[in-house]
Amino acid sequence: MNYRLLQAKDEQEKQRFVPLLLLADESEEMIRKYLGKGDLYYLVDASSETVGVIVMLAWNDGTVEMKNVAITPEHRGKGLGKLLVTKAMQIYREKGFKRFIVGTANSSIGNLAFYQKLGFRMFAIRKDFFLDYPSEIWENGIRAMDMIMLEKVET
Repeated sequence: MNYRLLQAKDEQEKQRFVPLLLLADESEEMIRKYLGKGDLYYLVDASSETVGVIVMLAWNDGTVEMKNVAITPEHRGKGLGKLLVTKAMQIYREKGFKRFIVGTANSSIGNLAFYQKLGFRMFAIRKDFFLDYPSEIWENGIRAMDMIMLEKVET
């Protein structure tokens, strides 16, 4: 199937993706904090249905942080997460960015495997990061407490 990556044009358009962003980040408050600072791209299929979304935040030091990556539940397991991340990274590579980072919860076993399969490596732990969230997050029988930071540096 053919997929296209499109960029949200303005803040109003970004807002319509909040329900999808909530699949990857349980805090709407946290999403709204980074949504205005980053670029939002969304992946659509041949029928123009949105199947995934990513928020990228570019820093002045040549780093791009993936703040949120979400695929709709019915489209998971089809390689679309990999497609979304690689297409978004390519946009920033073409702009000269060489370092990509992403954070995920210590409890997000699937996410940790996903990013490592894409060539990301762990480089830091933000201890107690998820203790600031309004309510506890549990995945795989593990409480999300720390954020594991991963990076991929292009040469």
